[in-house]
Amino acid sequence: MSTVPLQDLRVALVHHWLVGMRGGERVLEAFCRIFPEADIYTLVSAPDAISDTIKQHRIITSWIQKLPRASQFYSHYLPLLPIAIEQFDLSSYDLVISSDAGVSKGVITPPETCHICYCHSPMRYAWSAYHTYLRAIESSWKRMLVPFFMNPLRGWDLASASRVDYFLANSQTVANRVAKYYRREAHVIFPPVAISSFSLADPTRHQFVAVGQLVPYKRFDLAIEAFNHLAYPLVIVGDGPEYSRLRRRAGANIRFLGRVSDAELRLALSQSRALVFPGEEDFGMVVVEAHACGRPVIALARGGALETVIPELNGILFADETVQSLTEAVHRFVAIESQFQPALIRETSARFDESRFNAEVIAFVSEKTEEHRHRFKVESRKWKPPNQDPQR
Repeated sequence: MSTVPLQDLRVALVHHWLVGMRGGERVLEAFCRIFPEADIYTLVSAPDAISDTIKQHRIITSWIQKLPRASQFYSHYLPLLPIAIEQFDLSSYDLVISSDAGVSKGVITPPETCHICYCHSPMRYAWSAYHTYLRAIESSWKRMLVPFFMNPLRGWDLASASRVDYFLANSQTVANRVAKYYRREAHVIFPPVAISSFSLADPTRHQFVAVGQLVPYKRFDLAIEAFNHLAYPLVIVGDGPEYSRLRRRAGANIRFLGRVSDAELRLALSQSRALVFPGEEDFGMVVVEAHACGRPVIALARGGALETVIPELNGILFADETVQSLTEAVHRFVAIESQFQPALIRETSARFDESRFNAEVIAFVSEKTEEHRHRFKVESRKWKPPNQDPQR
């Protein structure tokens, strides 16, 4: 059976929600560039919060979009999300790529459609970070209720993993989680970073910086407690449900910038002494972005940081998820800060450039779609447009 060129495939991209531009959406952008004619399926979309690259594609949303304030409170509809994702009709596509950290992989496809899941992580709040999220719930009655709906959600999540033909993972850390929770093998392709958009610059301020969505598992609370004690200036970039709680705990030396533009983020990273990375991440694209600016990283020695941080060359690792361990790491960094060489640090980021991601994705998709066609003896089909109304 002859190989079908990728440009001839009818492709659908599935992403959980489009309400901002974080790491998962940057990966989706890269898929959009690889498959410029692909349609995008998502539970909820906020057009003003996403990039032009994504908006150029046909976007189909679920009925969750019509619920009250869905683009703001989508997480409150968590019990409904598995039902909604299964309603998308993807039967007219040759290839479905789900970008998943929750329910996206749960779409239902016919045997002749090849479904590849790029997994950012199995549901963190259900599996690897379950207890972290549970401890962060301040309301005692909500904390008591969570196990009763989380248990059936895990069952659905495990069942939906069997609908995927091939798994990709954004790091070996995530591949290990896929093996642990789903008992599936995942091929690792690191996420794309636009290295060329970052440049070397001498830090002009004496502040540290921490970047990310303010959610429990990222452990910004750890950074705040440590820097309250250290008294070094710390700038926190990002927003999220933990914003108010974290700000109440922060001392006068800690400043919150909220959500910033890409240009402002690049400036904050390049002007910092170091990036503080206090939680266990799936990969952590911001670590590579800091390295692309020539800035070292102080990171917890777990998760994706073990695949990007080289001790004494482009950063420092601390062993325990405690204030004391992070505080000691900052002191170690200050003691050897002059030894870090920005040009060498930037060189360590080169292997994560988007050009590498594109080449590896194209090679993987080409191999697996052909393997899938052979397995299910799929012949060419005529194009039938999906029967949904697009939203742009």
